[in-house]
Amino acid sequence: MQKAISIIPSEIATGKLHSYLLGAVGPRPIAFASTIDERGIPNLSPFSFFNVFSANPPILIFSPARRVRNNTTKHTLDNVLKIKEVVINIVNYELVQQMSLTSTEYGEKENEFIKAGLTMLDSDLVRPFRVAESPVQFECIVTKVEALGKEGGAGNLVFSEVVKMHLHETILDENGSIDQFKIDQVARMGGNWYSRANKGMFEVPKPLSRLGIGVDNIPEEIKSLR
Repeated sequence: MQKAISIIPSEIATGKLHSYLLGAVGPRPIAFASTIDERGIPNLSPFSFFNVFSANPPILIFSPARRVRNNTTKHTLDNVLKIKEVVINIVNYELVQQMSLTSTEYGEKENEFIKAGLTMLDSDLVRPFRVAESPVQFECIVTKVEALGKEGGAGNLVFSEVVKMHLHETILDENGSIDQFKIDQVARMGGNWYSRANKGMFEVPKPLSRLGIGVDNIPEEIKSLR
């Protein structure tokens, strides 16, 4: 067996724990979240604490965590607590550099769409803008925000119900489904690392047509061949 170190989270610094968690749990999809404040000022920021959690109702959840260094909150969280709407844009390889630029901590009056050179597209059912360049855009109503703590590093789960979605036709296959190669998604790893999905994909068919015997039932003479 491989040697391992064991860690109790409460016994190490939050920053170090953060790096272990993000280095181990990945690749993580990115929610490129567009929100708006009460004055109508747009905000755009990426979050890799993100996934889909339900199809009926269609629920996406992302988490703008409190900053580890000073326990402050992000504009995205401040916005969804007041204007309970968000557009979650999917990030492909072509968008990754502009997406990264929006993670800079600009002032609350700055428009990250303009900073990153991205196109603001009016949404149909919510107030925040869509990113026109994103291959998939989810217009969402925020149904709940659940704080996971009050200290630096604590997450805030933003439950986002999809009310309308927009897909670029260029990412669809002949059956109208999303082609996993054409969408060319990127995901976050630890540190400054990203993963480009279509450069490392492989297919594993589900064993639905017949039941696998299981490793525990493999005959010993076959196991001994390893």
